[in-house]
Amino acid sequence: MRISASAVLLEHAVVYLFIDGIAERLRPGQRREAVLAAWGIGEDGRKVLLGLMAGSKEDVETVRAFFQDLRARGLGDPLLVVSDGAPGIIRAIEECFPRSARQRCLAHRMRNLAAKVQTDLWPEFKARVTACYQAPSRAIARQLAAGIRADYADILPSALACFEDDFEACIAHLRLPVTHRRFIGTTNLLERLFVEERRRLKIIPNGFGEKPVLKLMFGALIRAADRWRGLRFTEFKLRQIAAVRKELDQEYQASVTPLARSSQPRVSSKSAP
Repeated sequence: MRISASAVLLEHAVVYLFIDGIAERLRPGQRREAVLAAWGIGEDGRKVLLGLMAGSKEDVETVRAFFQDLRARGLGDPLLVVSDGAPGIIRAIEECFPRSARQRCLAHRMRNLAAKVQTDLWPEFKARVTACYQAPSRAIARQLAAGIRADYADILPSALACFEDDFEACIAHLRLPVTHRRFIGTTNLLERLFVEERRRLKIIPNGFGEKPVLKLMFGALIRAADRWRGLRFTEFKLRQIAAVRKELDQEYQASVTPLARSSQPRVSSKSAP
């Protein structure tokens, strides 16, 4: 089942799209099931809850169906799509939004790294990784990553493997306006909404059906979202965003051009007139 905040999404002109899931008990006596939620930030700076959808899990088929529903309601290509590291979500993002950049949630990544580094080494390692993720540009972030790789490859091999996994997605936000980066590097806002939603619904020990539970969730999330502060989009930032969108379009065209060429039938010189 799906619940949408707005039947038509064309009016929002979503620049940043955030996707996350929460496990809820939708039916009495049954295990918790994934509920996907999406919110976005439009060119007017408003943050808007776009929709909810129940699914058995965060697999690629479920997330793809969720995105297809958002598309059917008018969602265009966001500039950036932010998610955690769930493989199904990542694959669905890459399939459904090939012209968009993908950002890996840095809060999730830092928690993953903290679990792999011993306590005495964590403060220094954390400071260096944070400096990398908050670098002025992706080029500088890659240079800082090379230093981390050189210094910790033998000391913290497991943490370094985690750090290097999906690294380009961890620094995707660095190509966007500086003042936006702290808001678009994580899914934290949506997670805070989930906390608020759980607080409001904890008086109900068991779900009593998918539709009623989703309606209650939606109501709680909408009320919590009323307190969201907007994000400022100046003319200069809009020009920056337009430039990044042009770069992404060029990257997409470059990625599909070799495929188009390889699919063309080859003409033998012997058959040529």
